[in-house]
This record gives sequence, C-alpha cells and structure tokens, in this order.
Amino acid sequence: MSVKNKLSKVILSTAIGFATTMGSSVASADQSYVTIGTGGQTGVYYVVGQSMCRLINRATDDHGIKCTAPSTGGSVANINAIRQGQLDLGVAQSDWQYYALNGTKHESFIQQGKFEDLRALFSIHSEPFTVVARADSGVKTFDDLAGKRVNLNNPGSGTRGTMEVIMAEKGWTRDSFKLAAELKSSEQSQALCDNKLDVILSNVGHPSGIIKEATTSCDTKIIPVTGPEIDKLIAENDFYASAVIKGGLYKGNDTDVDTFGNAATMVTSSKVDADTAYQIVKSVFDNFERFKRLHPAFANLDPRKMISDGLSAPLHEGAVRYYKEKGWM
Repeated sequence: MSVKNKLSKVILSTAIGFATTMGSSVASADQSYVTIGTGGQTGVYYVVGQSMCRLINRATDDHGIKCTAPSTGGSVANINAIRQGQLDLGVAQSDWQYYALNGTKHESFIQQGKFEDLRALFSIHSEPFTVVARADSGVKTFDDLAGKRVNLNNPGSGTRGTMEVIMAEKGWTRDSFKLAAELKSSEQSQALCDNKLDVILSNVGHPSGIIKEATTSCDTKIIPVTGPEIDKLIAENDFYASAVIKGGLYKGNDTDVDTFGNAATMVTSSKVDADTAYQIVKSVFDNFERFKRLHPAFANLDPRKMISDGLSAPLHEGAVRYYKEKGWM
C-alpha cells in the first residue's frame, strides 16, 4: 500500500471514529435523567416514586426522560437534597413543604433560610399520623407515651419532624421517654415486635405495609392522637386536618381511630426546566387510572384536588401548562 493510500485510510478511520463519538454524545444529550427522592422501601413514598418512574419510563422514547426513584430518608431529606441539586423531585409532607418554603421549624430550614425556588407539582394521598403500641405496653392514649420506649424515627423523615412539632406543643423533650430511638421506618416494626420498643410512629397513607407488619407480627393497638394540643395545631395550620384510621384495616384494630394528618406532596425546584416538569406531570395524569391501581392509598385520588389541596409552594410553570391544557385551571 502506498504512503498516500495509508494516509487516506488513517484519515477515513479517524473521521468515522469522530463521527461515531459525536453521534453518541448527541444521543446522550438528547436524553435527560430525573431522580425522585422517596422514603423507606416499606413505605408509600417509595411506591409513589417507583410508580411515577414506571409511567415516565414507559414513554421515554417520546420525551427522552429516564427516571429513577431511590429510597431516601424522607420528607426533610428530600427537600434539602432538591435544594442542593442532588435530587430533581421528591415526596414530602405538606407541612414540611410549608416550613421549607418559609425557612421555619426545622433546624436545617432555619439555617438555610427560605427555599424560594421550591415548587409543587401535585399532592397525593392523605397521611394520618399513626401511633402503634404493643398491647402489653400500657399505652392507651397519646399522653401515655411519656416514660415509654418510643421510636421517634430517623432525622430527616417527615414523621420525625411532625413528632417534634407535637412534642414542642406538649412540652416534651427526648428525656420525656424511657428510650427515644431513631430507627428508620423500615426497621421499627420488627423492633416493636422484638420488644425493644413500646411504640412506633408513622405519617403514612393507609393501608400501610409498615403498620401491617407490626399488627400481624405481634399484638398491637393503634392509639388515638387527640387532645387540646392537636386541636391547636389543626386550628393554626391549614396543612393539618382531622383524620380517621378506618377500623378493620389491620389485625386486632377493628374500630375507627381518631388522629390528625397532612398530605403527601410531590415537590421540585424552579431550576427544573418547564418541559421536563410538563412531561413528568403528563406521564402521571395521562395514565391516571393506571397510577391509581398501583397502591390502595391512591384509589380515591381526585386530580382537581391534587393540584390545590395541601400545596403551599407555587405550582411549577411546567405543571401549570399541563393543567391549563386539561382545563383544570
């Protein structure tokens, strides 16, 4: 082969290789990735994120978005990770959405100040504050938690945050309990039934795998969460409301139990572009009947209420575009 032909072959090979590399880069640039923060793997937040990703990924060829939804520490952790650019979206209790937006209540929110870029996409299921006690613990009312072994839940979880709000109203501290544990939600049912705890807590949609595990593995009772302090929280905060855990959902708990609660919400940041937010919302609501079948807690969801109830942060502009197209706004 002549020097000229060898040179031509090298140039042609280089050109093909460069074109292949560029083609690969363009393909990567055309596809975007979103990550949804959830909660413990046995909780409804994890199901929310996994369900949304399932619907989003079904249409990746149309909109170019790939979705993942890892297990996380819960509401507060999700909001802080969104703020720091570590997550694109996350599930959060409606009360913690409000506190993050206004830079109040939680130490991390106060230190960072108002999260003015926080945006809402929609609310999801209601979440009664649920207290489960061993039947032999002597706990019959919420006030009986004082002096008992209680799992406050892991720092960063919405349940932990709500419990701290209640504790502040009641004048309780960690020293008010015989044990103030910090187990993750996925760990607490076994600890309860192993007699390492007297009481576990969960802000959760029902029926819940966490509560089912506790009530089927040992003798337990769901405890009412009522009283003047709870009435005050409801009266002073629009994101709280009275709630009822229906009897018959769990073994050994056949009667309705009064409590209070909030809503689970899907939040993001204004830094997520409008087209991405639009496609995420579209993936859920264009397949809404399929979404509702993915967990019993979703069965009675109403799209119009989901874009108004429990939302403190402004709706993301991409979500607003979709809702206007549907005639919901």
